[in-house]
Amino acid sequence: MLADVCAGDRERLARALAGVRAYQAHPYRRTLAAMPEVARVGGVSLRDYGGGGPPVVFVPSLLNPPTVLDLAPDNSLLRWLSGQGLRPLLVDWGALGPEERRLDLAAMLTERLLPLVAGIGEPIALTGYCLGGTMALAVAAEISATRIALLATPWHFDRYDAAQRAAVERHAAATRPLADALDGLPIELLQPMFWALDADGVAAKFAAFGIVDPDSARARAFVALEDWTNDGAPLPVGVARDLFDDLFAANLSGRGAWRIDGSAVRPESLDVPILDVVARRDRIVPAASALGLGTRHDLDAGHVGMVVGSRAPALLWEPLARFLRAE
Repeated sequence: MLADVCAGDRERLARALAGVRAYQAHPYRRTLAAMPEVARVGGVSLRDYGGGGPPVVFVPSLLNPPTVLDLAPDNSLLRWLSGQGLRPLLVDWGALGPEERRLDLAAMLTERLLPLVAGIGEPIALTGYCLGGTMALAVAAEISATRIALLATPWHFDRYDAAQRAAVERHAAATRPLADALDGLPIELLQPMFWALDADGVAAKFAAFGIVDPDSARARAFVALEDWTNDGAPLPVGVARDLFDDLFAANLSGRGAWRIDGSAVRPESLDVPILDVVARRDRIVPAASALGLGTRHDLDAGHVGMVVGSRAPALLWEPLARFLRAE
């Protein structure tokens, strides 16, 4: 991929590869312990971040671990919110083990997410990140959520540009036979799809990292984030099929034709406050694909920087806390 992006520019390719080697050799490893588990359904659990306020369930994407919301002691949206009059509860999809491998996307919602959240037993707010927001919208009506925050959430998949949709389609077709044989789509096969959405950005970030002081806080932050990006449990075959075929290819959500347990998912029928946070420099979830309902909050940030970047507390954390506290 880097060779294609650099297109014969050997100097640029050398810088990018030097950055990849520097990342691979870096000794930093995330050591934050997981927060207490307060509920479990199959291999999926709910983790409690404390705080004395109303509960807010955070639904992360299935594609990477949930740790981007709790990246480091000094860079954790969830730990910060627990001191802001809220009680964050994190859905941890876990290893997506044998019980989950038989599930498609609808079953993951109805047999895992819904019972896990319904077991809380009191009104909750929902916050979803990336595809976690798409999933949160699918179950919001069933649990009578009090309010919903969407962070970089795709809904209108036909609004990805043509080149991006074609890249996803090619990748889905190429990986499907191997995913079937492996009984899951591992991150090693999934990650190149995201590279294809922003290949220039991947080359640029590694070229820049190659000259960063490895002992610096900046280097540790880069490695922590890149480790998260390259980690994740294999996606169940049925979930991957529904993601690629029903959402990206057919845009069932955007067309109002996505059905979960026989019922159409129609966010426009939700009579609750919705905050739709859109990152204008997002290459993974373009701004045009956002839901387009409720209050839209645009940020001058990228897909991941909106959550963990140096300006994230001012850009996202504080307005999100105000919304979730109903201020």
